[in-house]
Amino acid sequence: MQFPVMNSAGREVSQVDLPSDIFEAKINVGLMHQAFVRQMANARQGSHNTRSRSEIRATGAKWYRQKGTGRARHGAQSAPIFVGGGLAHGPKPRDYSKKMPKKMRRGAIRSSLSALVRDDQLVLLDKLDISAPNTKAMRVLLETLVGEQSALIVLTAEQQNVRKSVSNLPNAQTLVANFLNVRDLLKYDKVIMTLEALEVVKGIWSVGA
Repeated sequence: MQFPVMNSAGREVSQVDLPSDIFEAKINVGLMHQAFVRQMANARQGSHNTRSRSEIRATGAKWYRQKGTGRARHGAQSAPIFVGGGLAHGPKPRDYSKKMPKKMRRGAIRSSLSALVRDDQLVLLDKLDISAPNTKAMRVLLETLVGEQSALIVLTAEQQNVRKSVSNLPNAQTLVANFLNVRDLLKYDKVIMTLEALEVVKGIWSVGA
């Protein structure tokens, strides 16, 4: 599949052959949804904790006499119906993580990349080299390539200056090609990928890798 390659001025300078097993895979919406749910569940800390009535520090003395007051019979201030008492059936620390077979995870990434190509959301960039962090220059570049749309820039791990340049932009984010995930790929209006990052994607996400 031939795909256009743009330069920083927004002009097409060449074309590159995208591997069909990654960018023309069958788009499985259910698989992408399952991978997204798994990713969001695995991001949960699960550290929430509430105290039950047995964990409340309160006097064990009876509040008032058993008979003659006209009130219900109570013997503990820690009961859930009282202010300051324990919480009945409250959340406790737990593990929310979900498992998913490796082949399914890889299939979800390929489906996401193929959906980006189908919906014209992928932009290939010939090079993106910045000698020093420069937020203003990066803002101008993104406006040239995607206008006012939000963008995810897929980079290699060595492009630290680019990551710092994008960090203060509200509608843009960077992602190292080694860590592609369904949530980030589908979150933004456009995905900008450098040719160096494309080589990393080919090496990791191809069927034979």
